[in-house]
Amino acid sequence: MSEAAWHRPPLTLLWQHHFIKNPTVNTNVPLLSVDPDVSIADSELVAELLGRSPRGLKSIAIRADNGSPVVIQVSSLVDEKPFPTLFWLVDKQLNYAIDRMEAGGFITLCQARVDASTTLQQELAAQHQAYIDLRHSLTSPEEQNTLENLGFSAPLQQRGIGGIQNFSRIRCLHTYYAAHLVVPNKVGDMVDDYWLAEGISFSHLV
Repeated sequence: MSEAAWHRPPLTLLWQHHFIKNPTVNTNVPLLSVDPDVSIADSELVAELLGRSPRGLKSIAIRADNGSPVVIQVSSLVDEKPFPTLFWLVDKQLNYAIDRMEAGGFITLCQARVDASTTLQQELAAQHQAYIDLRHSLTSPEEQNTLENLGFSAPLQQRGIGGIQNFSRIRCLHTYYAAHLVVPNKVGDMVDDYWLAEGISFSHLV
């Protein structure tokens, strides 16, 4: 699919969110499988957005200006199993827009750009490694010990954004964009560029 063909059917979504990084931590009693520093109110908001009770919820990484969760941080250890996706996109409008892009072949377009550029491949590899390092730094010593004892520590260190092991492959725009809203990455830049070209307006703080 050519870039021209992709740009023919414009999305008509108008963004009204203003995204902000989460500045505070709440200390109310949490729901099951939720970090104690996450409030019941936030847990319930996330459950409503996901359509299920959250598992391994550590914090709200990004909020909309109305306080609604946009990106959540998830534990690297969920129910005694490794979970490589550190940041999870929960905003319904963003998820819908990205669903449309994936259905229209945007991953194929992005992958072609990556395959054609050694520089872009190197930049993505560095961003995956930075994601791995950040995930490790946010994993508690207790979780790290459990992962090590279960034999999951080394394999987890090989999994980047969205659990990807081959750092030059693009598999899920949602996980890339969730990570992008916290720490910008090249795939997230491509998504932003597409929205800008299509006249889809939104703003967020990085």
